[in-house]
Amino acid sequence: MLNLLIGSTLGVFIGKSTYDFWDYKSHPMIYEIQSAPWYTAILLYGAVCAFILLVAVIAKFILKRKQKHQCCDE
Repeated sequence: MLNLLIGSTLGVFIGKSTYDFWDYKSHPMIYEIQSAPWYTAILLYGAVCAFILLVAVIAKFILKRKQKHQCCDE
C-alpha cells in the first residue's frame, strides 16, 4: 500500500509539473501578469509531495523494522 502511495505521489507530481510547464510555454502572456513566477505552483506541489514521500518512507521503515523484530522474537 505504501509503494502505491509513493508511486502515485511521484506520478501526480511529474504529471502536474509537466502540464504546468507545457501551459507556461503555450500561454506565456497569462503568466506575465502574475506577480509570482510561473513555477510557484510546481514548488508548492513539490513541497507537499516531498512531505508525503517522507512520511511514507518513514512509515515503511518502521513497519519493516517491526516485522523484522516480530520474526526474530518468535
